[in-house]
Amino acid sequence: MSENPARPPPGTRLCALADLPDPGSKGFRFRHERTLFAGFLIRIGEEVRGYVDSCPHAGWPLSALPDRYLTREADAILCTGHAALFRPLDGVCVAGPCAGMSLTRWPIAIESGEVFTA
Repeated sequence: MSENPARPPPGTRLCALADLPDPGSKGFRFRHERTLFAGFLIRIGEEVRGYVDSCPHAGWPLSALPDRYLTREADAILCTGHAALFRPLDGVCVAGPCAGMSLTRWPIAIESGEVFTA
């Protein structure tokens, strides 16, 4: 499978860490011609993770609403398509049709209070 040309290169600024709620999530979309890359960040305390916004079971985006990837309790990532639940810090599915599968990590780095692609 070839690399997605819309995926932002390492060093692309995503947001200020202060703009990411705790706990919370924020989605990002990048386009190159007709190709789209979608990713999102999850913050739980001091921990921040990046994931590709694609359900490992069905391939569709996880959230139907912008920046709403966590459950109301903010203890799991929710795939709104079929209610699968993923642990926020490692992306492993713990409930639903993709149990045991994992979200694809989107490498990120935090420098001087800013979140960048890595």
